[in-house]
Amino acid sequence: MINIAAVVLILLGLYSLLTTQHIIKMIVGLNVFEVGLNLFIITIGYRSNGIVPILTRTNNVQDFVDPLPQAIVLTSIVIGFGLTAVALVVAKKIHKTYGTYLINEIGGKVE
Repeated sequence: MINIAAVVLILLGLYSLLTTQHIIKMIVGLNVFEVGLNLFIITIGYRSNGIVPILTRTNNVQDFVDPLPQAIVLTSIVIGFGLTAVALVVAKKIHKTYGTYLINEIGGKVE
Protein backbone atom coordinates (compact mmCIF):
# COMPACT_ATOMS: atom_id res chain seq x y z
CA MET A 1 0.00 0.00 0.00
CA ILE A 2 2.82 2.40 0.83
CA ASN A 3 4.54 1.47 -2.43
CA ILE A 4 1.46 2.70 -4.29
CA ALA A 5 1.54 6.01 -2.37
CA ALA A 6 5.23 6.39 -3.20
CA VAL A 7 4.63 5.78 -6.90
CA VAL A 8 1.70 8.23 -6.90
CA LEU A 9 3.92 10.91 -5.32
CA ILE A 10 6.68 10.24 -7.83
CA LEU A 11 4.26 10.52 -10.76
CA LEU A 12 2.60 13.63 -9.32
CA GLY A 13 5.97 15.35 -8.90
CA LEU A 14 7.08 14.32 -12.38
CA TYR A 15 3.80 15.58 -13.87
CA SER A 16 4.25 18.90 -12.08
CA LEU A 17 7.81 19.23 -13.36
CA LEU A 18 6.86 18.52 -16.97
CA THR A 19 3.65 20.52 -17.31
CA THR A 20 4.11 23.79 -15.43
CA GLN A 21 5.92 26.92 -16.58
CA HIS A 22 6.08 28.54 -13.13
CA ILE A 23 9.47 28.19 -11.44
CA ILE A 24 8.15 27.97 -7.85
CA LYS A 25 5.65 25.27 -8.85
CA MET A 26 8.50 23.37 -10.49
CA ILE A 27 10.50 23.52 -7.25
CA VAL A 28 7.49 22.24 -5.29
CA GLY A 29 7.05 19.45 -7.86
CA LEU A 30 10.70 18.52 -7.47
CA ASN A 31 10.21 18.30 -3.69
CA VAL A 32 7.13 16.09 -4.10
CA PHE A 33 9.10 13.86 -6.47
CA GLU A 34 11.92 13.65 -3.92
CA VAL A 35 9.57 12.73 -1.06
CA GLY A 36 8.00 9.99 -3.17
CA LEU A 37 11.39 8.62 -4.13
CA ASN A 38 12.58 8.66 -0.51
CA LEU A 39 9.42 6.87 0.59
CA PHE A 40 9.93 4.24 -2.09
CA ILE A 41 13.55 3.66 -1.05
CA ILE A 42 12.50 3.29 2.61
CA THR A 43 9.86 0.70 1.68
CA ILE A 44 12.53 -1.37 -0.07
CA GLY A 45 14.36 -1.84 3.23
CA TYR A 46 11.24 -2.61 5.28
CA ARG A 47 10.89 -6.12 6.66
CA SER A 48 7.88 -7.26 8.64
CA ASN A 49 8.87 -8.36 12.17
CA GLY A 50 12.48 -7.47 11.41
CA ILE A 51 15.07 -6.90 14.07
CA VAL A 52 17.76 -4.27 14.36
CA PRO A 53 21.09 -5.45 12.87
CA ILE A 54 23.04 -4.86 16.05
CA LEU A 55 24.67 -7.49 18.25
CA THR A 56 21.91 -10.00 18.95
CA ARG A 57 21.73 -13.64 19.90
CA THR A 58 20.14 -14.54 16.58
CA ASN A 59 22.43 -15.51 13.75
CA ASN A 60 19.70 -15.56 11.12
CA VAL A 61 20.60 -12.74 8.74
CA GLN A 62 17.22 -12.91 7.02
CA ASP A 63 15.54 -11.48 10.14
CA PHE A 64 17.57 -8.26 10.01
CA VAL A 65 16.21 -4.98 8.66
CA ASP A 66 18.45 -3.51 5.97
CA PRO A 67 19.92 -0.20 7.27
CA LEU A 68 21.39 0.90 3.93
CA PRO A 69 18.15 2.42 2.49
CA GLN A 70 17.74 4.47 5.66
CA ALA A 71 21.25 5.89 5.31
CA ILE A 72 20.68 6.64 1.62
CA VAL A 73 17.41 8.46 2.38
CA LEU A 74 19.03 10.48 5.15
CA THR A 75 21.71 11.61 2.70
CA SER A 76 19.05 12.31 0.08
CA ILE A 77 17.09 14.51 2.49
CA VAL A 78 20.15 16.65 3.19
CA ILE A 79 21.00 16.96 -0.50
CA GLY A 80 17.36 17.77 -1.32
CA PHE A 81 17.31 20.51 1.29
CA GLY A 82 20.41 22.10 -0.20
CA LEU A 83 19.03 21.78 -3.73
CA THR A 84 15.76 23.42 -2.70
CA ALA A 85 17.58 26.29 -0.99
CA VAL A 86 19.75 26.94 -4.06
CA ALA A 87 16.75 26.66 -6.41
CA LEU A 88 14.76 29.18 -4.37
CA VAL A 89 17.70 31.63 -4.38
CA VAL A 90 18.01 31.27 -8.16
CA ALA A 91 14.24 31.75 -8.55
CA LYS A 92 14.40 34.92 -6.44
CA LYS A 93 17.27 36.23 -8.58
CA ILE A 94 15.32 35.45 -11.78
CA HIS A 95 12.27 37.27 -10.41
CA LYS A 96 14.41 40.25 -9.43
CA THR A 97 16.02 40.38 -12.88
CA TYR A 98 13.04 39.63 -15.14
CA GLY A 99 10.07 40.48 -12.90
CA THR A 100 8.37 37.12 -13.44
CA TYR A 101 8.51 33.48 -12.43
CA LEU A 102 7.19 32.19 -15.76
CA ILE A 103 9.75 30.49 -17.96
CA ASN A 104 8.04 31.62 -21.17
CA GLU A 105 8.55 35.28 -20.28
CA ILE A 106 12.23 34.90 -19.40
CA GLY A 107 14.55 35.44 -22.31
CA GLY A 108 17.41 37.40 -23.67
CA LYS A 109 17.53 39.95 -26.44
CA VAL A 110 17.53 38.47 -29.92
CA GLU A 111 19.66 40.45 -32.35
